[in-house]
Amino acid sequence: MILAAPYAVYIAVIFAYPLGFAIWMSFHDYFFAAPGAVVDTPFVGLANYKAVLSDPGVHKAFWNILVFLVINVPLTTALALVLANALNRVVHARTFLRIAFYVPYVTASVAVVGVWLFLFNSGGLVNKVLGPLAPDPSWLVNEHLAMPVIAVFVTWKQLGFFILLYLAALQNVPKELYEAASVDGASAWQRFWSVTVPAVRPATALVVILALITGGNLFTEPYLLTGGGGPDGASASPVLVMYQRGLQQGEPDFAAALGVLLVIGVLLVSYISRRFIERG
Repeated sequence: MILAAPYAVYIAVIFAYPLGFAIWMSFHDYFFAAPGAVVDTPFVGLANYKAVLSDPGVHKAFWNILVFLVINVPLTTALALVLANALNRVVHARTFLRIAFYVPYVTASVAVVGVWLFLFNSGGLVNKVLGPLAPDPSWLVNEHLAMPVIAVFVTWKQLGFFILLYLAALQNVPKELYEAASVDGASAWQRFWSVTVPAVRPATALVVILALITGGNLFTEPYLLTGGGGPDGASASPVLVMYQRGLQQGEPDFAAALGVLLVIGVLLVSYISRRFIERG
């Protein structure tokens, strides 16, 4: 108990108190005031939640994040497992390859965003390579392509972390299973699908849940890549809307209600995904 006390205090201060305060704020007419000022914060019931649920900008943000998750989660899971399986079999330059995949994850987002802006802006390298096939408007100012590009960017940046999770899981898969499958005449693909995939299912559940949480917390990438959710909100995420409404427009009660709904949504989707994967 004594050894766990510092962590318990950390959880209480960093997570529990802010969440509790956000829930309280979401049921009150709350706004920022000068330090030391005493202002009324009347109870308004579900008014903030009604405002959130009827706001077109919020609807668009949740649709955007759905598009993001549909692209990012399957792509992240599949690529991470395939690459981890390949790296697990590599004999030479294994450490170099693992570091190469992990470097983008630990690199500051601002730095790698600059590279992607260079690649995908109107006069960027990708458009020069594509020539007449380049989209118009360009990738990050195209309302249909901005969020898919962000989803691919996040997949690339986060991939190294998920590869390490799968590599750890692959270390615990008994080699006897592969040997038995080989004796039975199973091909490399059959061994992968019938042995590897079921054996790392707990890791897959963890990867999916973490990818969902990452998507639910999406903020930095649309803020930096598209200048704050552009074009016309096509890449805005719920967290970005929380920032804009809560801090820029001075509606913290609205932002708090949106945050509570987002937490509930992410927890619900994560729970359903975990049950589905574990039963699969």
